[in-house]
Amino acid sequence: MANDTVTKWTVSVSRNTDISVRSFLAKRGMKKGDLSKFIEEAVKWRVLERTMAEARDKFADMAPEALEALVDEAVMAARGAKADQPG
Repeated sequence: MANDTVTKWTVSVSRNTDISVRSFLAKRGMKKGDLSKFIEEAVKWRVLERTMAEARDKFADMAPEALEALVDEAVMAARGAKADQPG
């Protein structure tokens, strides 16, 4: 990560969480600087997880066949858009 693209956070976690994460990283041969990478990856996964849960909730009352048709339509549209792009 280049310094001009980094935002510093100040976060607080419980002592148990701190020890658990640092032990986890140390057992895998990771160094102190890897904590930031670990946290960034964890945050990205959590955001994705929450986004997916919200999407599932919005389509929960839709019939499975209708949802499958909607997904198929979106996939075909995405593939068509990709085919139109050069390169």
